Amino acid sequence: MNKMIFSAAFAGLVVSGAANAADMQRSTPYYQPPAGSYYNWSGAYAGANVGYQWGKVKNTGTNPSGLEGGLQLGYNWQNGQFVFGGETDLQISGADDTFAPFKFSNPWFGTLRGRAGLAMNNILFFGTLGLAYGGLKGETAGLSESKTHIGWTGGLGVEVGFNQQWSAKIEYLYADLSNRAYSITGTQNGLSNSIVRVGVNYHF
Repeated sequence: MNKMIFSAAFAGLVVSGAANAADMQRSTPYYQPPAGSYYNWSGAYAGANVGYQWGKVKNTGTNPSGLEGGLQLGYNWQNGQFVFGGETDLQISGADDTFAPFKFSNPWFGTLRGRAGLAMNNILFFGTLGLAYGGLKGETAGLSESKTHIGWTGGLGVEVGFNQQWSAKIEYLYADLSNRAYSITGTQNGLSNSIVRVGVNYHF
């Protein structure tokens, strides 16, 4: 008889516990968002890019153009959908042009820019503005002259995250390297150009 009473009481406790657990599960459901439903743009990143540039050297008839490529390094902060940060890059360029009697080329350039944009999950639309610097080389009649110029740059772009480590971007930049005096031309020369490039970034 005691065994029957104990068994009945134990069964009652099990049924009651199961019912309470079911009630608690219904009242406080556990939700786990689907994997990849939110892309976090915050943090440091580094990558490489390649593109094409075209422009003109002021006070000459030369319009240097050619392929360019280089490396970039940056950092993002994110607040809701708003993303802002900074990026620097250094490029090697094959842009040059000859217009008698002068040849001008832009063998290298770099930028230091702020970036700000709007994220739609893993798609980031951004604008950028900052400092530009680079080399300009002039040649004529066996003489050559090279100077480093400083100016400004600005542009727009879009970046897409494939996963939390890798993203790809396409961007347009306008860069204006201010005038400096060149003895071979006897006047002030500078470079203004447009750049379209694609790149990939690894996010740390």
